Amino acid sequence: MKLCSYSINGNAGYGIVTDAGIIALGDRYPDSPTLRQFLHNHGVGEAGKAAGQAPDLQLGDVTLKPVITDPDKIVCVGLNYHAHIEETGRTVSEQPVLFPRYAGSQVGHGEPMIKPRESDKFDYEGELAVIIGTGGRRISETDALRHVAGYACFNDGSIRDWQRHTHQFMPGKCFANSGSFGPWMVTADEIPDPATLTLTTRLNGEVMQHATCDLLIHTIPVLINYISTILPLLPGDVIVSGTPGGVGARRDPPVWMRDGDTIEVEIDSVGKLVNPIVAE
Repeated sequence: MKLCSYSINGNAGYGIVTDAGIIALGDRYPDSPTLRQFLHNHGVGEAGKAAGQAPDLQLGDVTLKPVITDPDKIVCVGLNYHAHIEETGRTVSEQPVLFPRYAGSQVGHGEPMIKPRESDKFDYEGELAVIIGTGGRRISETDALRHVAGYACFNDGSIRDWQRHTHQFMPGKCFANSGSFGPWMVTADEIPDPATLTLTTRLNGEVMQHATCDLLIHTIPVLINYISTILPLLPGDVIVSGTPGGVGARRDPPVWMRDGDTIEVEIDSVGKLVNPIVAE
């Protein structure tokens, strides 16, 4: 089952994406105006009750928004593939490298990712996003995947020179509308083992990144356990699991996203996230 968030005629909504269109869950659950609130109030399994109903909207009639538009937190993981560590010249960290993103820094599928006027060093990072369905504190690695609502594509668009202003990553990771999240999430019952997934990033049709998720240094269960030890994970929280090698900053010469480019992040069994690049 695929779940998305969208807007139509200025109104926000969310629903089930089918081959025939979108089943509007928000209209059926007025106590839950966003997908995050639906996950909190009802759980991802409740959506299945509407899965066979007739669609209310056509996919082409809506603007897709970030899968979770109002997360309590987005926790990103850095340096989580050996190939990316090698190209950056860093060493493997014993524990996950974490940094935040914020809701205002991301857009949905089809919406423009914005290259800010402060920099020409706008880079892509294709990643697998994990959406929490059942919250908890100190979640064990054994139980971790049972807390996942679903998986989505994420582009952790990075302003590299701002990222390097200090030893903290956050400034280069949170420019307005610089990342993307979508086009939808595929529920976890369809992906029992995220390690089997393959991620590909393309810039203007050219493959820039290609890796399988079994190459993650810190696996999804490890990340859920570690992050939930720090603070409770809540329904709708997002963990962005890290990018493989091939980023533009480490190519010779470097490859930056520019006005008029198109960037794609595709994960098999999940979907393809596509965004145009627009200079501010």
